[in-house]
Amino acid sequence: MGKQMTEMLKGTLEGIVLALLAVRPAYGYEITARLREQGFSDIAEGTVYALLVRIEKRGLVDVEKIPSEKGPPRKVYSLNAPGREYLEDFWGSWDFLAGRIGELRRRMENVQEEGTS
Repeated sequence: MGKQMTEMLKGTLEGIVLALLAVRPAYGYEITARLREQGFSDIAEGTVYALLVRIEKRGLVDVEKIPSEKGPPRKVYSLNAPGREYLEDFWGSWDFLAGRIGELRRRMENVQEEGTS
């Protein structure tokens, strides 16, 4: 993954993880695996765990400790009401930005086409 993609992803990964948790609760490694299934193959587990700590501290998820067959209990994260509200805001921001960027790209392509005619 290029540096530009990494920087863009940093700004959106929180919303992406919350969107995954909106589908169903999950523990850290499972979230990382689901991200990889969605094509985010270069995301390190450490990045996901640090993000989970942040969203837990901000009160966007509920955490339940579930006994594990191996090792300490797993922390299972589920989206709560403040997290759902944050996710709705994220999607609104995403739609706005995607629309503006798409429009900018179309305008630039039209200008380039006019310049080559």
